[in-house]
Amino acid sequence: MDEEYDVIVLGTGLKECILSGLLSVDGLKVNFFIFVFVFVFFLFFEKSNVRRSFLLMEIIIPQLWKRFRGSDKPPAHLGSSRDYNVDMIPKFIMANGALVRVLIHTDVTKYLYFKAVDGSFVYNKGKIHKVPATDMEALKSPLMGIFEKRRARKFFIYVQDYNEDDPKTHEGMDLTRVTTRELIAKYGLDDNTVDFIGHALALHRDDRYLHEPALDTVKRIKLYSESLARFAGGSPYIYPLYGLGELPQAFARLSAVYGGTYMLNKPECKVEFDEEGKVIGVTSEGETAKCKKVVCDPSYLPNKVRKVGKVARAIAIMSHPIQNTNDSHSAQVILPQKQLGRKSDMYLFCCSYSHNVAPKGKFIAFVSTEAETDHPETELKPGIDLLGPVDEIFFETYDRYEPVNEPSLDNCFISTSYDATTHFESTVVDVLNMYTLITGKVLDLNVDLSAASAAEE
Repeated sequence: MDEEYDVIVLGTGLKECILSGLLSVDGLKVNFFIFVFVFVFFLFFEKSNVRRSFLLMEIIIPQLWKRFRGSDKPPAHLGSSRDYNVDMIPKFIMANGALVRVLIHTDVTKYLYFKAVDGSFVYNKGKIHKVPATDMEALKSPLMGIFEKRRARKFFIYVQDYNEDDPKTHEGMDLTRVTTRELIAKYGLDDNTVDFIGHALALHRDDRYLHEPALDTVKRIKLYSESLARFAGGSPYIYPLYGLGELPQAFARLSAVYGGTYMLNKPECKVEFDEEGKVIGVTSEGETAKCKKVVCDPSYLPNKVRKVGKVARAIAIMSHPIQNTNDSHSAQVILPQKQLGRKSDMYLFCCSYSHNVAPKGKFIAFVSTEAETDHPETELKPGIDLLGPVDEIFFETYDRYEPVNEPSLDNCFISTSYDATTHFESTVVDVLNMYTLITGKVLDLNVDLSAASAAEE
């Protein structure tokens, strides 16, 4: 390993692979140089095989049984093990969101096929309801009484018509100063309506957004509505056929096309620093690869991160869809914190054979939340009760970390741990922030969204 690399990426997790793709493509445009070359050299170290990452991006049933049951022989009633692809960081993709724009920007869509997600739901007053996203859906929703529907309709019309660059659509309000609570108060919406708007449409994880400028919430609601309209389906989300493991593989392939080098099954990767604390390379099995920058998840540099929380989750294998979701073969259900008396939301994720992640007739469901106790079985019970009968269920918790280093001083760019949400918006924010730290510029995501489409069976 005598060659020097611009960037060494430790691991093939999704965030790391997205960054590798962005930086590889960017290398042809912004004059990253190594000797006389006009592209960025990458070196990937991976602790095990290419489908593995921090907490495992995707595993098959024997691996799942080995992890939770201590045996690699799952029961026969679950069907063929070869037909399962269990995503360990399950998240849907907003059809008009930042990740889709990144996919198009890097042209990685040529390696992927997507399908629309059937349903988007919210838990309210003990029942599951479809999330209304437009003024017309608000009028039909059982979530609200007739007078509240009229008020909600006016609010949705305001959001749909709002244009940040057109003061005529602002109705005299500066949303960079007006808080979300103040905006909602203008329309007289009750707490239950605010709950599903803030958590199921704007996808806020807790209620802090109510005290922050309303512009972000309005943009989030518009994104939800635009994504919902894009494929005219039952939700604003899409999901890759064969599961999320396809994403890091696609970005890894893209990086290889642009000159990336891969070193798999590398144990005990040690990041090396000079006397000033700046990264100079990575050592594994007695050999050191030199580099200028390192990208990795928190597990590689534990002395440069801090614990910020813990996620509790359950993984269930079922023979039916989640109850009361209109027989949706893929769906998200959000349980807002107030509905459960919690400090943060709970999320239900379900996917099935319709996305080629399970055998015919089988469904994989996740229940996840930011852990507030050390008892995931008890804490997750409100979500598990909504699933209905399960064939098998597993429980676990994992710690969440965020970096505390200063990348400008040590050239180490560390991702944050995955949160409990079942959508990718917060994940992509972390990737884009890391991209800006590495390159010193903001990624231009003004792309032609028609370049990507959902794959249909």
